[in-house]
Amino acid sequence: MKIDENKDKRSYEIKIYGIVQGVGFRPYIYNQAIKYNIKGWVSNQGSAVLMYVEGDRKNIKEFLLSIIKNPPSLAKIEKVEAYLHVLKGCNNFKIKPSSVEEAGIKFIGADVSICPECLNDISDTTNNRYNYAFTNCTNCGPRYSLIKKLPYDRENITMEKFKMCHDCEMEYNDPTNRRFHAQTNCCPNCGPKLSLLNNMGEEIICSNVILSAINILKDGKIVAIKGIGGFHLACDAYNEESVNILRQRKKRLHKPFAIMVKDIEIAKKLCYINEFEEKILFSNKRPIVILKKKEKIKLA
Repeated sequence: MKIDENKDKRSYEIKIYGIVQGVGFRPYIYNQAIKYNIKGWVSNQGSAVLMYVEGDRKNIKEFLLSIIKNPPSLAKIEKVEAYLHVLKGCNNFKIKPSSVEEAGIKFIGADVSICPECLNDISDTTNNRYNYAFTNCTNCGPRYSLIKKLPYDRENITMEKFKMCHDCEMEYNDPTNRRFHAQTNCCPNCGPKLSLLNNMGEEIICSNVILSAINILKDGKIVAIKGIGGFHLACDAYNEESVNILRQRKKRLHKPFAIMVKDIEIAKKLCYINEFEEKILFSNKRPIVILKKKEKIKLA
């Protein structure tokens, strides 16, 4: 008697729409496919994620449920389309190069604040990214501010000019690494670097750019900090003269400025912070939060 080995096999073409690029979705799908013994491939297509999957019916069901119900934390699924497909007989699961599809709604992820793991990297003196300002992974970092076009791949973002070094390439290609297929992956050896310029645009030679900028702020000067999405104008909030100069130059005589502090403990010395407000401050968006100031605290 001949047994049909494909009796319980199924294959589908699946398309997922929403914020699914730049959030570690393809690496996540890859690892879930390995977990559930699914063969096929996944790829970015336009602003969606497209995949072809084949395997046991039960495994495919569990695979899809795990993706839809527990996507990466930064992802937001808007729509899922699944179509029965002819079995191709794939031998493995892989991440395929992206394809461009102009039609349809485009979803672009927002910039995300640094995650706890990357904070640990820049605080660890033994880590290659110790004190590296541009440390990021698939769970954090810029998205919207650096994308030039979809699909979200290295060649379509402003990081394209920075070629990954050997170590970063190893992380990028390692399915067990949280920087697996992180398009913004970089380190001090291959990524952007900090520099300090005077008001004439001339570079100030110094051994520690951040420490030098701190000293300039303490001297009462105003520093323009170039971020990925624009400039932050900073001064010492306790220096009344510096704050007044900034107000005059910004023509912002009465509207409050945002205050930056080192940590939540210092923030609580300045303001009353309830549980809900603290939760917002620690969220991955790290937004400006309006708080009630403590009366005895005087800032310029």
